[in-house]
Amino acid sequence: MSEYANKKTRGAFIAAVFAMQGFGILGAGIVTLIVSSAFDHAYKAPPYMSNAAGSTVPQADYVWRIILMFGAVPAALTFYYRLKMPETARYTALVARNAKQAAADMSKVLQVDLEAEAEPVSKITHQPNSFGLFSREFARRHGLHLVGTTVTWFLLDIAYYSGNLFQKDIFSAVGWLPPAKEMNAIHEAYRIARATTLIALCGTVPGYWFTVALIDHLGRFFIQLMGFFFMTVFMFALAIPYDYWKERPHRVGFIVMYSLTFFFANFGPNATTFIVPAEIFPARLRSTCHGISAASGKAGAIVGAFGFLYAAQSKNPKETDAGYPPGIGIKDSLIMLGVVNAVGFVFTFLVPEPKGKSLEELTGEIEEEDGETEMQSSSRTVPVQS
Repeated sequence: MSEYANKKTRGAFIAAVFAMQGFGILGAGIVTLIVSSAFDHAYKAPPYMSNAAGSTVPQADYVWRIILMFGAVPAALTFYYRLKMPETARYTALVARNAKQAAADMSKVLQVDLEAEAEPVSKITHQPNSFGLFSREFARRHGLHLVGTTVTWFLLDIAYYSGNLFQKDIFSAVGWLPPAKEMNAIHEAYRIARATTLIALCGTVPGYWFTVALIDHLGRFFIQLMGFFFMTVFMFALAIPYDYWKERPHRVGFIVMYSLTFFFANFGPNATTFIVPAEIFPARLRSTCHGISAASGKAGAIVGAFGFLYAAQSKNPKETDAGYPPGIGIKDSLIMLGVVNAVGFVFTFLVPEPKGKSLEELTGEIEEEDGETEMQSSSRTVPVQS
């Protein structure tokens, strides 16, 4: 999407691609609600505290399998449609040096007739293949940029996945969900899905679309700084007076503020850490650098998932989950996540602002004329090799 979009609306187009994740989150929640509700009504079971063995009926084993299998449907559709997509014109022209094929691909995708020029590609490219990923030239031009994109994505995913994966534990701790022992297995799945889907509907999904609407006006840099800032503020606001929020009259306030952390994650670094690496690196290395940044983010997700799982255990050995050692508790874990967000705020200053610039202008791959590259000009011509 980054390589097909124009510079004025590129941020919104990439953000819209990413924002579809929000509908996927809602879809997953809805599927879980439907399946668990159907089984909960069809197969009555006592709560765990009344009958531990009977609280999980044999048919419950089908619930998670059905929910998981539904995930194969969008995966299969994505695979099929990706097979039908041609390589992007920028890659074909600048890296493969076949602008004639690039013109044909653009014509097919955009459904317009494109006329090819005979001007050699070598005249409009500016040393596109002169340095590799591990070269000094790359380190000089983009080294700090890559550090910025990898570290911010890593830190963001520590906080984001910690909050996402352990919503049920946090909600149970503040009393929004009843203790697991008071429910049977299927009803617990239903209650957790209902709570997380509500958070997604009220906080997560709106955050995505605020980014789509405003990213080309406010810029990626501002949105990422703002997101990390407010995630830090709300994490500290939840953690420091944690005992206050646990009281029954204040639980709604806790849930509202917790939702706002997800809103500013998505109207913030969860979107921009995905968008910026797709814009600021040369065409030949763009996917590689985006992949490195994304892999760093998934490493952060692993740290967040396992780290929070152990860290959030109660300090009292008698109150920990079975098989886990005592941790630092949810309050101190939330404070740690606030610190992680604050560090992400600092590392954002290593990331440049791509707003309003063409990809070639950002990377120096094509000499600019009057602020526009030939591939982004209003004339429908694409240079070809002689």
